Amino acid sequence: MKTPSTFKAKFKRFWKLIGPGLVTGASDDDPSGIATYSQAGAAFGLATLWTSIVAFPLMAVIQQMCARIGLVTSQGLTGTLKKHYSRPILYVMLLFSFPAIVMNIGADIAGMGAVGNLLFPSIDAMFFSVFFTLLLLGLIIYLPYQKIAKVLKYLCIVMLVYFVVPFLYKQDFGEIAKATFIPTIHLDKEFMAILVGILGTTISPYLFFWQASVEVEEMKHKSKHVIVNKKILNEMKQDVDFGMTFSGFVMFFIILTTGTVLYKGGVHQIDTVEQAAMALKPLAGNMAYLLFAIGVIGTGLIAIPVLSGSLSYIFTETFGWEQGLDKKFHEAKGFYVIIAISLLLGLSMNYLGISPIQSLIYTAILYGITAPVLIAIILHISNNKTIMGKNVNGLWTNILGFIAFLIMTVAAVYLLYLQFFA
Repeated sequence: MKTPSTFKAKFKRFWKLIGPGLVTGASDDDPSGIATYSQAGAAFGLATLWTSIVAFPLMAVIQQMCARIGLVTSQGLTGTLKKHYSRPILYVMLLFSFPAIVMNIGADIAGMGAVGNLLFPSIDAMFFSVFFTLLLLGLIIYLPYQKIAKVLKYLCIVMLVYFVVPFLYKQDFGEIAKATFIPTIHLDKEFMAILVGILGTTISPYLFFWQASVEVEEMKHKSKHVIVNKKILNEMKQDVDFGMTFSGFVMFFIILTTGTVLYKGGVHQIDTVEQAAMALKPLAGNMAYLLFAIGVIGTGLIAIPVLSGSLSYIFTETFGWEQGLDKKFHEAKGFYVIIAISLLLGLSMNYLGISPIQSLIYTAILYGITAPVLIAIILHISNNKTIMGKNVNGLWTNILGFIAFLIMTVAAVYLLYLQFFA
């Protein structure tokens, strides 16, 4: 029989092992993602629950490849692209990534501000947006990497609230099991559009760049002379798998909450996270509303540093500037200036008349175009023995990676069709 002290020791070892993968997974469920999942549940009930299971292996395999590239090359994804591929590919990625990530940041900041206003109605939403922007900017610049990593990791605990919210409302577990394991597909435009939206939200290009770069940061802090071996790669896989599992569960429970409470309550259109929170209040009670709202702010605090950090890694690796969250401001001014610019541009979208919904649409289009190209490049790098040595992809990694590429390509084509021809 395990004693409490043995369990505590094992948990401590596990918690120490878990790091970049958990933060990446949690940031995938940002406020804009929550809005997408909420709309899926409100519009179609439990019909999209199965997507959380299908998305998991695709998310995990791509993030594992990105992490392995970072560990083996000691460079981020951009640095590897710059060294081994033509510059036009790099600049096209930069061209599409910059506006997409800034608009994603803007949508998340606006969502956090609106939810802050719901919790404290006497304080304007814009005040909260400015407050969260300045708070995050100060923490990112002031805190060293290890502190940032710890803060982000502990913030992930906030997301556990989404595991509680559905059970504040009476559930039909037979119906849930059926929707989870038996896929439902409707061929109408609205359902297919939400499937594309879910894919674009879960398999986001900015996470590819972040995962590779942050693995390099982690290795620097372990030792400058660590040799990447089977143990390190296995630990990375466990971390990424746990993070993607966590992300999938959060996605599952948000669709479950809105698919039972809102859909059955007659609320079928949700465009923003604050609408989802407000709609829950009369149907599921104050506690569900409060927990849902707190979760939105928590996810924003995790996702925005990842979004801005990934953009800064892309820029600094492209132009060969000093970079790294472990460096002080004066040591990597360009790196932190890019983060500051991305946050302030995201905030300014509130003043330019670009709504969070418009931002999400434009972001989805840009992510949709770049994701298949990036997945193809990641697959090519991961199978290139010149770059990866003996750490190239195995058979199942290639199979799942190729499936992800095909699905994201079809999703991208369909997304463009919906926006410009339907």
